[in-house]
Amino acid sequence: MRTITMYLIVLLTLLLTQGLVAQESYKEKIETLEEQKLSITRQEKEALKFEIAEIVKQLENGQITEEESNALKMKAAEKRALNIEERIAIIDNKISLLERNNGDVKELDTLNYKFAFEFGVGDDDDKLFGIRINENKYRKETVYDRRTYSDIVLAVGLNNTIIEGQSLNDSPYKIGGSRFFEMGWQWRTRVFKNTNFLRFNYGFSFQFNGLKPKDNQYLVSLENGQSELQEFEYDLDKSKFRMDNLVFPMHFEFGPSKLSTTDKTIRYSLHNKFRVGLGGYAGFNLGTRQKLKYTIDGEKVKDKLKRSYNTNDLVYGLSAYAGVDGVLLYVKYDLNPIFKDAAVDQRNISLGLRFDL
Repeated sequence: MRTITMYLIVLLTLLLTQGLVAQESYKEKIETLEEQKLSITRQEKEALKFEIAEIVKQLENGQITEEESNALKMKAAEKRALNIEERIAIIDNKISLLERNNGDVKELDTLNYKFAFEFGVGDDDDKLFGIRINENKYRKETVYDRRTYSDIVLAVGLNNTIIEGQSLNDSPYKIGGSRFFEMGWQWRTRVFKNTNFLRFNYGFSFQFNGLKPKDNQYLVSLENGQSELQEFEYDLDKSKFRMDNLVFPMHFEFGPSKLSTTDKTIRYSLHNKFRVGLGGYAGFNLGTRQKLKYTIDGEKVKDKLKRSYNTNDLVYGLSAYAGVDGVLLYVKYDLNPIFKDAAVDQRNISLGLRFDL
């Protein structure tokens, strides 16, 4: 008898606890809905500011008259006011539905959820073996005005050096054979609140700058710490020197964009838009290596030499790009000399195509 009584007490306690949790849960939903009502007004007012700013811009550019401008402003204000009224009415109905049914409301909603598992006791219809997926508390919030985007950056092209007192035509490195490759990640943030004409781009990139010497030459480290090109004793099939860098680019990007607004979002698109970026980069030399291929007595030999070659550890320079959408003409120039304490300074320069994916 005592066992049965204890079981009933425990069961009653669990049922009461579940009821309190359920009551607390639906009250939290109501509080969330009340907060959403404030967010709706804020969103619609912000959207109206953007629309008014675009109308003013059209008026200043002579695209519309003063009368047309006033009419468009009035129409935009009426639309936003109606949006506020109807969206708040929808939330008021949801609150009434929750209060009338003590939170026991079945909903069909499949939009953007992060799922979380809840473990509990009971045989509710929405539980399976004591496990329930809570989708309301973990809903993804849509960002109304997204100011920062990110891209994968790839670049490829020709590489060479600017040597003090010489023109690029006199470079000891092959113009077509010397190439560079770059890959990285960038973030793009809108600088001003109501216009996307100026963006600040920043991120990190791995640069691989290759140089192929002319006239059967290769790079040699001398005892005095200098590095210079010398003729190889055998006929070289390939001679390539490569510098691997980790850099952190920063650019100010200019160019038009297309504004699109909805009741829930404001977005700026660069699709099919011309843009220009001006800036620079700074970072570290991760390593230098040289690859030589040649033949001795009919036997092919491949040497891979990984040494410092007295290159500078710090890398910094200027860079710029220009193009449409994600295909851009790209140039970068190292301000630091390639080799430390060299008799004649050599600075790396690259020209190619950049792709923002």
